[in-house]
Amino acid sequence: MTFDLLTIFGLFASSLIGISLGLIGGGGSILTVPVLVYLFKVEPVMATAYSLFIVGLSSLVGAFPKYKSGMIDLKTALVFGVPSIIAVFITRKILVPNIPDTLLEIGGVLVTKALAMMILFAGLMVAASVSMIRDKKAEQTANAEPRVFNFPLILLEGLVVGVLTGLVGAGGGFLIIPALVMLSKLPMKQAVGTSLLIIAAKSLIGFTGDVSENAAQMDWVLLAVVTVLAIVGIFIGNKLSKKIDGAALKKGFGWFVLVMGIYIIIKELAFPGTSAH
Repeated sequence: MTFDLLTIFGLFASSLIGISLGLIGGGGSILTVPVLVYLFKVEPVMATAYSLFIVGLSSLVGAFPKYKSGMIDLKTALVFGVPSIIAVFITRKILVPNIPDTLLEIGGVLVTKALAMMILFAGLMVAASVSMIRDKKAEQTANAEPRVFNFPLILLEGLVVGVLTGLVGAGGGFLIIPALVMLSKLPMKQAVGTSLLIIAAKSLIGFTGDVSENAAQMDWVLLAVVTVLAIVGIFIGNKLSKKIDGAALKKGFGWFVLVMGIYIIIKELAFPGTSAH
């Protein structure tokens, strides 16, 4: 790992990933791939693999205090998590390696595997930003309803989130938390804690599929440094969360993620193939 201005920005941004997770209970993982691709110049497909490990381990650390304070529903985590874990493992082990490097050509522009993944990721960022910005009244209303498990929908959502996580390396908390509130009728705080455990399990198990195939090509020093900084960020975020209004901060962060998502779409479409060396 060489130290230049971009790397220094990358190290700072790595801590922000964890701070966001600790401060607002999610959203940080959506920054991991852009940080790796644009600041550390990691190839996009490899960046999604790195992201699974960074997000998984950071979420696992964040889940411990939630579990100790009773903020994790293990039954829901199992029902949602098992199909999600299976989906992410199959996606990383079978689907991603078999996607061709060049998908198609549009108007003389080659649509590569890396370009498609970055566009999909940017679309997910835009969706995540909308989830963070919009009013949460519907979710709060769901909390007042009696606990009833909608098993078919929970299983389906678990599979969808697992495939998306496998493809782009993001934790998908912005998809999981509303699903847990709406479909499992969990209170918001318990949904956040349960989401962290699900994200940790599916991300780390998904990463094992990449290790078996790409261990020799991985930059383990970079992976360790970014992961440690993200974990340190979680503890900082947890401390700050007691002093800062998380709801207002979440909306502000949502607007930032929206701008980043739009920027990535424009950059990748206007200058394809410039993401990493």
